[in-house]
Amino acid sequence: MNKHSSKLPFNKVLIASSNPGKLKEFSQLLEPFGVSCQPQQERQVPDAVEDGLSFVENAILKARNACTHTGLPALADDSGLEVPALNGEPGIYSARYAGRGSTDEDNNRKLLQSMADLKGADRRACFRCVLVLMQHAADPTPVICAGSWWGEISEQPVGAQGFGYDPLFYLPEQSCTSAQLDRALKNRISHRGQALAKLVQALEEGL
Repeated sequence: MNKHSSKLPFNKVLIASSNPGKLKEFSQLLEPFGVSCQPQQERQVPDAVEDGLSFVENAILKARNACTHTGLPALADDSGLEVPALNGEPGIYSARYAGRGSTDEDNNRKLLQSMADLKGADRRACFRCVLVLMQHAADPTPVICAGSWWGEISEQPVGAQGFGYDPLFYLPEQSCTSAQLDRALKNRISHRGQALAKLVQALEEGL
């Protein structure tokens, strides 16, 4: 991603997430646009109650929560992994698939157990990301953008980069998992990278 010549309507954004992996990715993704990211913890923003039934609903809840507590514009992400052969699981429960307080390793272990008998095309999976940018808590027209990234679930974790299900998310066209992928390439082709590119385009077109 090259340095953008167009100026976005903000140079700092509050990231409505406590996930260090997401914060790192957003910083890398937004840096070429001259935008710095401030994690919500620095403003003592409590985590939102994610009781929505979709990625869109939960992203809106998180963005609105951050705006409410700070009065600042906020960017929220809700994302997860869908396995069609598991009826879309883990879906919106990706971060807590193995139960509340579960680690990435716990969730990966449960996913492998759930897919133990699945072979071939049944191991296809898709990362989904929904981004929501709200200017204030009562914003009636938040900017909403989504991205999808298809791959397969490997039979064992491989790679040490990334977070979440990255070590299990195998990309046939790259011959590696997301956890082995070059970071610059991942930022360009991932579900989050795709969603952010759409968000930047939407902001520029709205200038």
